[in-house]
Amino acid sequence: MAGLLISRRNLLLGAGGVLATSGLPRSMAWADDAPRGGRLVVAADSEPRTLNPAIVASNGVFFIASKVIEPLAEAMMDGEGGLAPRLATSWEGSEDGLSITFRLREGVTWHDGAPFTSADVAFSAMEVWKPLQNLGRVVFANLDTVETPDAHTAIFRFSAPTPIQLIRNALPVVTSVLPKHLYEGTDIAANPTNKAPVGTGPFKFAEHRPGEYYRLTRNDAYWGEGLPKLDEIIFRVLPDRAAAASALEAGEIQLAAFSQVPLVDLERIASVPGLKVVTEGYEALTYQLVVEINHRNEILANRKVRQALSHAIDRDFVVDTVFLGYAQAATGPVPQNAPQFYNPDVKPYSFDTERANALLDEAGYPRGEDGKRFSLRLLPAPFFSETRQFGDYLRQALGKVGIDVTLVNNDTPAHLKAVYTDHDFDISVGSPVFRGDPAISTTILVQSGIPDGVPFSNQGGYANAELDTIIDQAAETIDTEARTALYNDFQRIVVEDLPLINVAEWGFTTVASDTVLNVGNNPRWAVSNWADTALAS
Repeated sequence: MAGLLISRRNLLLGAGGVLATSGLPRSMAWADDAPRGGRLVVAADSEPRTLNPAIVASNGVFFIASKVIEPLAEAMMDGEGGLAPRLATSWEGSEDGLSITFRLREGVTWHDGAPFTSADVAFSAMEVWKPLQNLGRVVFANLDTVETPDAHTAIFRFSAPTPIQLIRNALPVVTSVLPKHLYEGTDIAANPTNKAPVGTGPFKFAEHRPGEYYRLTRNDAYWGEGLPKLDEIIFRVLPDRAAAASALEAGEIQLAAFSQVPLVDLERIASVPGLKVVTEGYEALTYQLVVEINHRNEILANRKVRQALSHAIDRDFVVDTVFLGYAQAATGPVPQNAPQFYNPDVKPYSFDTERANALLDEAGYPRGEDGKRFSLRLLPAPFFSETRQFGDYLRQALGKVGIDVTLVNNDTPAHLKAVYTDHDFDISVGSPVFRGDPAISTTILVQSGIPDGVPFSNQGGYANAELDTIIDQAAETIDTEARTALYNDFQRIVVEDLPLINVAEWGFTTVASDTVLNVGNNPRWAVSNWADTALAS
């Protein structure tokens, strides 16, 4: 297991560079010799309410939909955070940051036979990504128009300088292109195509049987020569993670991603003949374990109390016990595998219960006769077993410094409503994802003024004018070095003032049959198109 962790850490990449060519991505070119044909059966632990990643850019949606609907570009495993062309073959930003020109792939058709053109990109950007998408609202906030001088050119024009670095880093996540002819003039959020998507990807959506499976079939008209390799992908719905391990051992499925096989079973599974554990393929999907804080609570609005909470957490213990070593302790809001932005000079509050106790005394919350200082309601996110386990640990850790914690366990809809709409919590365990650039999915966790009901955002009521100014400046700073310097300050302030507490950062594991080829060969593999994934003959 230690070897697996070292392998994963050695392959963690940033997401800064760009490679724009008209040819096939390298990983797809390598697939030429892979066998063609066969059905891949995959475990799926949930059934998303929508399969439209242009509206909901989340890993749960991407896991299935990314095989059907394509972005302008995808991440690649080049060691430099480069991008591989998909529906765009090249991109170039203006020096003033007010425009970016995309050259689009020719000869591409939608699954219903209609041609893919720049009109689809312009419609997706202006009518979907900017107004509707959870992440696109931030990335394309200043997008003013998209010009389409010809069928294969799209020129994005911005009302304020927008860093090409940000747009480039965001391309794999926020630019899933939709067919204009199926969405224009409809209620986009309610369009039935959201549940039976039509895309340009290597696989076509075939059917969904609720509670049973999703079925995707080969797109014989796919633009990638000789791709896809598989005839069919079946996503079998297995909400019970232990069931996924059993199904793998029984040969009922061939692949389980996103650590659907519990970490405690990996050592045993790794020794099963015919199965392999793969830790690569998640480098651009760094999950962060955080303690979200409701600053409306007068006690938690006191920075000394927040500092005490941070001192009470043994991050190394969490990594070793909750994650069994498949994680690393966090130092701040930007993970260590993001060298473009990570500030190594920022250090978190150390594990020090003595200091935690002293800070709580100084804050005016001495222990009572029963040894308790005050009580808090803790809502652990139900998304992963690790977030729930950390909730149990946190209750015990805070109890050791006199804080009485009541655990409130909810299902996913109730948790999202309580934390992000009703603000009915004191502290919460969250698991946001770092997606290659702080502006995409990280600054929203601490920025003030976020509307109620926006998931995975600052719903704790924290406000810091200096931090807000830095976030706004970075969103319009074109110079890469100056932008990095701003995010260095951003990390320093977040760690010092603790709007939330970063505890750990982790990727996932994939368990697959030895017969499954080309697994984990890009840093977003689990949510990429699997065009080159194949089965040994």
